[in-house]
Amino acid sequence: MPITTILIRIAITVAILIFLDFYAFSGIKAVVSGFETEKSKKIVYFIYWGVTACYLAFLLFFILTFDQEKGARGWLFRLVAGGLILIWLPKLLFCIFLIFEDIFRFFNGIAVFVYDKMGWEARGTENYFPERRAFFNKIAFGIAAIPFFATLYGITKGKYDFSVKKITMKFKNLPKSFDGFTITQISDVHSGSFDSMDGVQKGINLINKLKSDVVLFTGDLVNNRADEFDPYISLFGSISSPLGKFSIMGNHDYGEYIPWESAAAKRKNFESLIENHGKAGFKILLNENTVFSRGDDKIALVGIENWGLPPFPQYGDINKASADLDNNIFKVLMSHDPSHWDAQVLQHPTNFDLTLSGHTHGMQFGIEIPGVFKWSPVKFKYPRWAGLYEVEDKKLYVNRGFGFIGFPGRVGIWPEITQITLKCG
Repeated sequence: MPITTILIRIAITVAILIFLDFYAFSGIKAVVSGFETEKSKKIVYFIYWGVTACYLAFLLFFILTFDQEKGARGWLFRLVAGGLILIWLPKLLFCIFLIFEDIFRFFNGIAVFVYDKMGWEARGTENYFPERRAFFNKIAFGIAAIPFFATLYGITKGKYDFSVKKITMKFKNLPKSFDGFTITQISDVHSGSFDSMDGVQKGINLINKLKSDVVLFTGDLVNNRADEFDPYISLFGSISSPLGKFSIMGNHDYGEYIPWESAAAKRKNFESLIENHGKAGFKILLNENTVFSRGDDKIALVGIENWGLPPFPQYGDINKASADLDNNIFKVLMSHDPSHWDAQVLQHPTNFDLTLSGHTHGMQFGIEIPGVFKWSPVKFKYPRWAGLYEVEDKKLYVNRGFGFIGFPGRVGIWPEITQITLKCG
């Protein structure tokens, strides 16, 4: 992308942020209008503009010192990404309330003007646009504070507040010997974003506590570079299951989002990442499959490389991965991107009974009441973005992700560890 285009986008973003600041400030002044002293008002104004100025200074410093090779890593990136949501999301919500108030003030002003000029109700003033109402602005300010504290929790605690979801799925063609077979699924580790070894250990402990028959990881072990996972090899290596641990690649695992000095360096990084899967005890499936047996009964686990809609890479080869399998065998497919299910899996002549995906993270932001309601802005990009989806006898489960990237936290959509129990039926 040309540097001029990048600078223009940055300038537009900063201009929008500053506009929001000044507009929100007009409401802040109404909120503090009832303060007894001018000094107390000035303290609020100083804090408001001081926080804004500090953030914009950090943003400028980040832009000037951005290291493409590190990408979305480091304390400065977390500060910039987290601060953007923490500071400006409440301001945006506050401004939405102010817009509604200004619409009311505008039409009220027109009505007063007409009444005055027609002589129906003389006000004796040239100021037809009423002042902001302090009470309304205080309510708006209080509501806007909710996402502030929710975001603060999501950054400090929520990103390691793991949710263990236990789901039972019934299948008509599941062999009887596998009735009660358990799968633990994790996805989207993004080890380059971790900032707490204890937080990760908490998730590992929960995985081991489930004692599932098999553990499956559905892609995105790192953000970009294989060495991001080095500090966590032993932690993930401590995960145990009777039938082993299996994994696939996600879109971030190919090093597509940072520059490399050569194609050979990029390939070496990919090979190192595959080695790291093995060091942590995971058998990686690269467009291949494995079969589990219980007596005469068998089920197949199929794992493909990443396949996503453009601009995401399409290295997955579902035909190659399942070429040697009997179509009647029960199959569990690991495919990182849930859009693959609609694009290829549902219509594929080979029957895939259960597909496990991740990728969306639930955008790490949303509202979810288990069993009642779930919403995230990511639904506009991915209609199948979290949880269980069914079409006829085929099922897709989209894991909300173990880690995080970009925004250094989670709000409402918590990191997920899933245990799936397969049942005959």
